[in-house]
Amino acid sequence: MQRRAFLALALPATLAACGADNIWASDEAVRKARYVSGEPPSITLLTVIGIPKGEGGHSALMINGTQRVIYDPAGSWNHPSIPERHDVLYGITPNFKNFYIDYHARSTYWVAEDTIQVPLAVAEAAIRSAEMQGPANKTFCGVSTGQVLRRVPGFEGAPTGFSPLKLRRWFLTQPGVTSKKHMDGDPANNHDVLLRQKNGVVTGYGNDGQLHALR
Repeated sequence: MQRRAFLALALPATLAACGADNIWASDEAVRKARYVSGEPPSITLLTVIGIPKGEGGHSALMINGTQRVIYDPAGSWNHPSIPERHDVLYGITPNFKNFYIDYHARSTYWVAEDTIQVPLAVAEAAIRSAEMQGPANKTFCGVSTGQVLRRVPGFEGAPTGFSPLKLRRWFLTQPGVTSKKHMDGDPANNHDVLLRQKNGVVTGYGNDGQLHALR
């Protein structure tokens, strides 16, 4: 099995980035990157959890509406092909979803992917809520993620504290939630992707086992 490698574009080793940023991609970049998934509308809570103690390291949302985005408050992942506006990442194709998860799943952390299917109007409300939230300060990922959810119909009870684990425990009590667990080196959850981000080229393994340029 091919091992994943990450040659990141000036990415820090820690999961939480420095304080709030003012990144604001152009309208053209956001329009060009737009990705529409064929999957049902949904809201996914992504929680990065420490190994072996089980502490919460990071909270983020993946929202699938008329487009798929990731709200990554104070996050550390970026890519030249992914435009960002104040912690909202646009253009989340299946490959970029895998890259995001694989970046966080490592020997010291695993990633919980908890998903609730929602009406399209609710998913769109979640995207609007994420877009209006503004950039998060360092360590405020749980606070900001909870605040985004509280403005979404059906998610008004989300906690807004600093604990990603408390937010996940609440999310798991909601009806219809389905969960996946992503571990580093687990063949069942290893997407076999290779990021070469310095020059913007994204490469991954195809069904033939060979490396190909991917979008």
